[in-house]
Amino acid sequence: MKKGIFDASAFFSALDAQRAARRLTWKDVAAQSGVSASTLTRMAQGRRPDVDSLAALTAWSGLAADDFIRVTETDKVQPETLAMISTHLRADKNLTEEGAIALDELIKATYERLRRD
Repeated sequence: MKKGIFDASAFFSALDAQRAARRLTWKDVAAQSGVSASTLTRMAQGRRPDVDSLAALTAWSGLAADDFIRVTETDKVQPETLAMISTHLRADKNLTEEGAIALDELIKATYERLRRD
């Protein structure tokens, strides 16, 4: 059984509201977001965007993709500590990509050495 479903219809509806509020056409949305008009057309027909298009559209719209993930309370899983740390390091604007990777590797190695089994 799937634990989480992306509600593409709700996401598209929210995108449409953003588009309308900005008084833009879908062609304008495509140009501003960098997502092809054909991807937007497919989304209007109920198809899900690919991950790069989803990222571009969330950045353009200010919407959070997490808000469109549908799970039941019993299916929610807490992310592992190392996954959360890695995510934060790679998002840190004060670190270079190489620095984030180096810190991530250091923390993972230390964590595994000190971890209680």
